[in-house]
Amino acid sequence: MSDLDFYAHVATRGDVLGVGIGAQPAEWEAVLGADCLDAEDGGLLRRDYGLVELSFQEEDGAWPCFGVSVQVQRLRWDTESSVPAALRGAYGTFAPSARFEDLAAAIAGLGCSVEPDPDGDGTSGDMHRYRVPESGVRIFVRADEHAQGQSGEVWSLSVSPAWWRAVG
Repeated sequence: MSDLDFYAHVATRGDVLGVGIGAQPAEWEAVLGADCLDAEDGGLLRRDYGLVELSFQEEDGAWPCFGVSVQVQRLRWDTESSVPAALRGAYGTFAPSARFEDLAAAIAGLGCSVEPDPDGDGTSGDMHRYRVPESGVRIFVRADEHAQGQSGEVWSLSVSPAWWRAVG
C-alpha cells in the first residue's frame, strides 16, 4: 500500500481507515490516536491531525462528523509529523506531494471516475476542482502555471456530503 492508495481510497470510499461521516470524535481517536489539535467554537469542533482534518457539529449531546478533509499540501513542509502513525502503519511513507494524473489513474483502477466539478464557480484560476461522481468526494488541484512545478499537484480532498449537496 502507498500514500496514493490512501488518497484513492478516500476519494472513492469517503472514509479513513473505515471511519467516516457520522462517526463520533471517540471513534476517530480510536483509529487515528489522540495526537491532534481540537478547536471548539460553540456547537462546532475542528479536529486537526495534520494530513487529516475533521469537522463535527453538536447534535443533542452527540458530535457526528460532517466533514473530512485530507490536506495533502501540508506534506510539502513535513511528512513525518503531519501523517498520523496509524496511516503510516497502514500505507507506509508519504511523499511530500501527489500528482493529480496519478491519483486519477488510481481512482480509475478502483472502478470509479473523475470529472471536472460541474459547479466549478467555487474554484479560482490557480485551483481546479474535480469530483468523483460515485462517492461525491471533491479533489482540489493546483493549476497555477507560475507555481514552479506545483501545477497538477493535489492540494486536498474533501468529503462533506451535506456541503456538496448544498452547492451542487
